[in-house]
Amino acid sequence: MNIHKLLLLVVTTLGIAFFSTSCGPSAKRGAVLGGLIGAGAGTIIGHQSGRPLEGAAIGGAVGAGAGGLLGGAKDDDRRAQERRRYDDRDRRYNDQDYRR
Repeated sequence: MNIHKLLLLVVTTLGIAFFSTSCGPSAKRGAVLGGLIGAGAGTIIGHQSGRPLEGAAIGGAVGAGAGGLLGGAKDDDRRAQERRRYDDRDRRYNDQDYRR
């Protein structure tokens, strides 16, 4: 394998991992777990074609990206639920003020 391709894959994988750490807690966890699972699966698949390192790098990058996206969606849902809960609480408080 060309050293430039390997270097590009490693830099891309690390870039996705570092980018995903600026997200919420579920996105971080999803990116790490997705990267590990993707790297493992990529190694197994890459071994069949004689390129386990390349498969691990590609699988890790794809897994980290997918895990980060899914975890970020989970964080967004959690924030929306909290926002609705606070809006309901404010609405009840304002309704009590108008009844007096």
